[in-house]
Amino acid sequence: MFKRIVDTFFAPSTAGPSSAISPGNASPDASNAPPPTHIEAPGAQPLHLKALMREENGFPMPDWDAVMTWLATIPGDKEQGVAWGQCELAWLQHLREALGEGYRLRVADQVALLSSKDDASARATLAFVNRARQRIVRTLEGVAEVPGWGYDVVVVFDDHDTYYRYAANHYPEDGEFALSSGMYLGGGCGHFVTVKDRLDTIEPVIVHELTHALLGHLPIPAWLNEGLAVNTEQRFYPQASGAHRGGYEASRQHARHQRFWGPAEIQQFWSGDSFHRPDEGNELSYDLARILTAQFAADWPRFRVFANMADSADGGAAAAREHLGLELGQAVCALLEREYTVAHEPEPGRWRVDATH
Repeated sequence: MFKRIVDTFFAPSTAGPSSAISPGNASPDASNAPPPTHIEAPGAQPLHLKALMREENGFPMPDWDAVMTWLATIPGDKEQGVAWGQCELAWLQHLREALGEGYRLRVADQVALLSSKDDASARATLAFVNRARQRIVRTLEGVAEVPGWGYDVVVVFDDHDTYYRYAANHYPEDGEFALSSGMYLGGGCGHFVTVKDRLDTIEPVIVHELTHALLGHLPIPAWLNEGLAVNTEQRFYPQASGAHRGGYEASRQHARHQRFWGPAEIQQFWSGDSFHRPDEGNELSYDLARILTAQFAADWPRFRVFANMADSADGGAAAAREHLGLELGQAVCALLEREYTVAHEPEPGRWRVDATH
């Protein structure tokens, strides 16, 4: 069954042709280098990365927790950051080998691209990601942030079958999830995955998912994360503004929201579960997140503080109360033109139970 995540990537340097990666043997193109078996860093024992990899659906999946434990043994933040970058690139070399002939790993300006794109298309993609990252940080000033360690990692698969087979490794065995054209896969080495297409076709998807990566330092709820990503994507690509509302007219879309969002469904929205629904609730979740976020962000100085303080543990309720001066349940009821009830407020105690139904 297709698995989905709606919702971080990055590192600095590329491996040379030896079986170990160290800061001194980096190069901007590791496409022909053999995958390293271990990573070296000053003041620490070598990390036997290959021994920490398991194979899932034919893809190498490192134990990133073990990698982080090793990083902590390296003296100096700068040295740890360099070593983290080496680990990211080493894993990408192993993934390149698993994907087969034609795939190449290219690195430029803190962006690592694994794909079968030709040289010109790959250079254009790397340059686009770098420009988009800078523009997103300016647009979401004080909220989006480039991580201090690593690369923006982008993996472009040749076909949808490989794309979904890979993505399935990041999701539970059970459950049905919505299809997608791109995903940001967090946990360990966060990275963006998509399917090969013309760059102008996937640019909005890259911007959306790159926004998630640049918000990765914040423990914000899914609705706020997605709201920021959708609004940023639409600000950059207004011609795609109907993508997250199914192309419906505003009045009809509003009626769909009114019919769909009951107390149980709104709890799924606050918890983030509704973004994984395989029905219309998936699309409506993105649209509701877009609307709420746009309204709250109209006063950017206040919103910026809210976004930095919002916590997924309570759906952002406490931060909204303190920094926006409102209750989230009241805001959504006003939007839906519905009489307010406390059942529309985030209730974290219900989420674990509701998520099983």
